[in-house]
Amino acid sequence: QVQLVESGGGLVQAGGSLRLSCAASGRTFSNDAMGWFRQAPGKEREFVAIINWTGRSTSYSIAVKGRFMISRDNAKNTVYLQMNSLKPEDTAVYYCAASSGGIYSTRRDTYPYWGQGTQVTVSS
Repeated sequence: QVQLVESGGGLVQAGGSLRLSCAASGRTFSNDAMGWFRQAPGKEREFVAIINWTGRSTSYSIAVKGRFMISRDNAKNTVYLQMNSLKPEDTAVYYCAASSGGIYSTRRDTYPYWGQGTQVTVSS
């Protein structure tokens, strides 16, 4: 059974940092793109960041570019999201997602595997 388990969320003051982790089990994702999405209350789930299978190609939403960094460790089957200079508008549940079949996309409907999410709350 494939599982993606996020950790590292919490409450932080504006300007602070958090590092999210997503550990995968049940299959290896070393050949697949992985992404982070987030969903704030009353809003749709939105793309945050994506990393290709080698880790050499990344892409970010405009909202987080320059503040967040996605990385991966294929030996650990884990992807990370380093979040710096956090703002109250970054408050959301953050979800890890894994692609398959070589697809590299920011569209959430292209990701068959999802974690349960981790809450990030940024206070002003």
